[in-house]
Amino acid sequence: MRMGSRRTYTRRVESSQAEPLNKDGFAAFSERAADDTPLVMLNLLAFRPEGGRERYEEYGEAVAPSLEQVGGRIVFIGAPARALLGQDSWDLVVLVEYPTRQAFLDMIGSDEYQAIGHLRTEALLRGELHPMDPAA
Repeated sequence: MRMGSRRTYTRRVESSQAEPLNKDGFAAFSERAADDTPLVMLNLLAFRPEGGRERYEEYGEAVAPSLEQVGGRIVFIGAPARALLGQDSWDLVVLVEYPTRQAFLDMIGSDEYQAIGHLRTEALLRGELHPMDPAA
């Protein structure tokens, strides 16, 4: 849905979904859509045991044109070692830079992304997505 130059995004959330939407977090993110500053998204990913990594690689290839179209770029991909603090373990950590919050919203709200977003969900046992601003 378009509202001026801002696009809003709604995602269906099911309890069995690997990445349930944090409605409060998404609302707070969306309220800052007009911020004209870059941000980095921290992606914490735990793959499904059977074919999850391969499915995520398929998602990565499919999302690349959409990411490029909004001016985003991958700045880091890494496989974390065992945690020194905390109990959670992840299979992959990805940092993605977007020129603005609105650029991220435009990407995930696009028809192209809606057609491929299921690949990410199908790949993951669990995942977290954290928008990060530069520290003051």
